[in-house]
Amino acid sequence: MAAQHLLDYGPRTALLVVDVQNDFADPSGALYVPGGGAVVDKANAEIAAARAVGAKVAYTQDWHPPVTAHFEAHGGPWPEHCVRGSWGAAFHPDLILAGEVVQKGTGGEDGYSAFTVREPTTGHERPTRLVTVLRSAGVIGVVIVGLATDYCVLDSALDARRLGFHTVVLTEGTRPVDLEPGDGDRALERMAAAGAHIR
Repeated sequence: MAAQHLLDYGPRTALLVVDVQNDFADPSGALYVPGGGAVVDKANAEIAAARAVGAKVAYTQDWHPPVTAHFEAHGGPWPEHCVRGSWGAAFHPDLILAGEVVQKGTGGEDGYSAFTVREPTTGHERPTRLVTVLRSAGVIGVVIVGLATDYCVLDSALDARRLGFHTVVLTEGTRPVDLEPGDGDRALERMAAAGAHIR
């Protein structure tokens, strides 16, 4: 089986494809992750492997309102990106879509993790619907690919471990922002320390 070298896909394993959207994966995107487009082929290969044996595939999608404290213009750390309904928020056109889409940041929250969103001003956290989607399908393990290693992949993997999911992160299917040199490597170390398997 194509995925045997990592975690065997099956009915109790889900592939989580994190934020493979134009603003992150396309060189003309607002927050392009260097090499971001390269994750698409790896993600597609994993999607095919997962679907072949009936594993669940879920996607996250940043889906911000035009005005949010997450953006620089309104006091946040990031340029405007993934505004709902925009080209930048759309999935990369080459990505195979074959599963549940969980949108995050829809109410102006920070949407780093696939599992939780955080109000940027108060720090209040609440779950996305991903936990319910996975638990109701009997999923106990997740394989994670997507963007970016040192932000949304990191927070998603840490939350997956906190929630008790067996977690595998495929480095071939992720790329870091590396705002500070080494951020990507440090993120991998944090995920490993939390009990995620880095492959």
